[in-house]
Amino acid sequence: MQNTFKLSNGLRVVTEIIPTAKSISVGVWIETGSRNENKLNNGISHFIEHMMFKGTEKRTALELAENIENVGGQMNAFTGRESTCYYIKALDEHLELTLDILSDMLFNSVFSQEEIEKEKGVVLEEINMTEDSPEDVLSDLHSTAIWGEDSISLPILGTVETVKSFTRADLIEYISSYYIPENSVISICGNFQEDELKFLLEKYFSSWKCSEYKKLTNYSSPLIQNNILYKDKPIEQVHFSLGLGGYALGDDMVYTLNLISNILGGGASSILFQKIREELGLCYSIYSYMSSYNNTGTLNIYAGLSPKFTEQALSVIKDELAEFAERGIDENLLNTTKNKIKAGYILGLESTSSRMFANGKTLLFLNKVNSQEDIMNKIDSIDEKKVKIVLNDIIKKGIINAAFVGNSIELESVSSILL
Repeated sequence: MQNTFKLSNGLRVVTEIIPTAKSISVGVWIETGSRNENKLNNGISHFIEHMMFKGTEKRTALELAENIENVGGQMNAFTGRESTCYYIKALDEHLELTLDILSDMLFNSVFSQEEIEKEKGVVLEEINMTEDSPEDVLSDLHSTAIWGEDSISLPILGTVETVKSFTRADLIEYISSYYIPENSVISICGNFQEDELKFLLEKYFSSWKCSEYKKLTNYSSPLIQNNILYKDKPIEQVHFSLGLGGYALGDDMVYTLNLISNILGGGASSILFQKIREELGLCYSIYSYMSSYNNTGTLNIYAGLSPKFTEQALSVIKDELAEFAERGIDENLLNTTKNKIKAGYILGLESTSSRMFANGKTLLFLNKVNSQEDIMNKIDSIDEKKVKIVLNDIIKKGIINAAFVGNSIELESVSSILL
């Protein structure tokens, strides 16, 4: 069972005790990502995430890594469009060590000029690496096709130009603005004593105060664009992403859309996989997935295939969407898919880290935590009426935008098929 409370400085905490576990997963979530940036400082959230591992006033970068790895633990972080998370998973006996390390990184990182310059090279190589991945290039390109000039479309890694421009003063100012208790959550899951945990959290995190530069996140409500974008790359396949409408984070219709996506392109038995790959043999990989953010969301369809099959695949996908919207789903398929989603959800909760991530993200953005029973009830509540609403709101309206990466694309031809 999850429990939420606040520290003396207002920092939100969510805990979940699993007495049978031997591990502890701790994550510090900050509500800042590429969506908080602009074209001049794009990528700074991700760059700061890297720099947090480069040494503190008490520990070198090597000592930070060794302190956790020498006890068999794992330490990492990630940056997304709307959040940054620093996390450690270790044996439950090392709870205090995990809190000590995370607080040391957050409050005592040195950000030396020498390390900043070295890390610029690392991040630039990371950007170069994504350029070699058609799927990564496609993801950024389609974000621009979906949201246009809104900050949510900015690439998480930033650009070569912005990364090269970062100064130590830029990093410190950004941290002072966004790394504040009001924008943050600590999520802990595993085997621990609640009283001991509260004492340790106060010990290591109660000194965290807001600065005069604090900025609380204020999300826009971006319009979904009618764009088709293309990037030429000398590769064998064409990779494309097709965008439909969606629902924002926190909207209960997300659960119904997830069910629809599962039926449409969620696995080997899905409509698109069976039609495009199994029946027609047009591609190796095709699937649909849902993305939900604050005040916006989309349902996307991805495929990678030979350029000579692109137009046929697009035409078939468009026809399948129209037929799916008209046909709907029967009661048997509805119940089967609900059970499948519930099983996937339960299997995903078998590790302390997956529960920590789910709890932390929900509290950070929605200021509440859904229990496992809540989630199950939301899935069970999906009925034919809700399915019909989603089919009419999302699937029936069809493809709104798209992005293509590859060569030999006739953009006029694909545009005439899609829009």
